[in-house]
Amino acid sequence: MTDHKHEHDGHHHDHDHDHDHEHEELILTVTDENGNDVEVVLVETFDVDDQLYALLLERGNPEADGIILRVEEENEEMVFYNIEDEEEWKRVEEVFNELVQEYND
Repeated sequence: MTDHKHEHDGHHHDHDHDHDHEHEELILTVTDENGNDVEVVLVETFDVDDQLYALLLERGNPEADGIILRVEEENEEMVFYNIEDEEEWKRVEEVFNELVQEYND
């Protein structure tokens, strides 16, 4: 297992890479709004207007709400950012909902 630490909006996020049978699972530790560390799994990435976004789900808790973060590449590493802009969030939410609808059809 390799461990990568990234700075994100003043918070540290640990990126553990576990090998799970035939695919690699990317596990991140994020800090929630209450200051608690939460392990999440990168489930899917998708593009909106040439920008990459990631869907993260709480590890071991399939009932938890997902988290969508903007993904940027800095110094050849993936860095995750909260979506702060309301217009950006609306575009991302619209594309994400379309993807979910396609998946459910």
